[in-house]
Amino acid sequence: MTIIQKGSCGESAQEPFSKTDSSLPKDRLYGRRRGHPLRDRQKRLLSDYLPRIKFPTRNIKHPFEAFESQPKALWLEIGFGGGEHSLAQHQIHSDIGYIACEVFENGICSLLSNLVQEDVKETEATVPNMLRIWNEDARILIRALPENSIEKVFLLFPDPWPKTRHAKRRFVHPERLPLLHRILTLKGQWHIASDDPTYQAWVEETMENQPYFKKIMQTNKRPENWPSTRYEQKAYKAGRSPIFWIFEKS
Repeated sequence: MTIIQKGSCGESAQEPFSKTDSSLPKDRLYGRRRGHPLRDRQKRLLSDYLPRIKFPTRNIKHPFEAFESQPKALWLEIGFGGGEHSLAQHQIHSDIGYIACEVFENGICSLLSNLVQEDVKETEATVPNMLRIWNEDARILIRALPENSIEKVFLLFPDPWPKTRHAKRRFVHPERLPLLHRILTLKGQWHIASDDPTYQAWVEETMENQPYFKKIMQTNKRPENWPSTRYEQKAYKAGRSPIFWIFEKS
């Protein structure tokens, strides 16, 4: 799902912060923003409902204020794909402010279609209290969020970018570790899953000798409290074995 993943996310309205960082690649998104042509309802969801559920740029420095109620904590998913995991976590943890990042329009429509019933007008549909979507580059959001503001980060089945020359496009990258470390709370967690052998080896190599995170879990069996995704199921059908990690902020 990111640098791009099956997405990653940010908003194009006037950002009160710089998108540039000399230590990172230019903010160029790789991968697709669109897949198959959108149906009429999907277009309405993007034009009429998405603006109502988007994480507002004005709240980027005060993210708790982006929600109808005061969240107990904030969780961030980078590249939510079809939205299964984001929706499940939102439904299970009704007191958590959940920021779901994705740039792939078809994936965004998949999540929105599960939030808005077919017979309800998109302009009148209820907006969840504790779920917000960031539909641009997630790196923009991560750089601008306050320190110690996010309790959990999820990166599930990101695009592997298997070629060596594309390694810098992988979201798990040495230059990104201090950025995530900065926004995570004390003992905050980074959940990662991948079914790609190249990416699995890359995660192990990248996370082995660094001062920002310590590994507290690694397993080939999805933990019971990790909602399944379509990409996980595709991996099993293709005969690939996912690895699931939890890293804790040091």
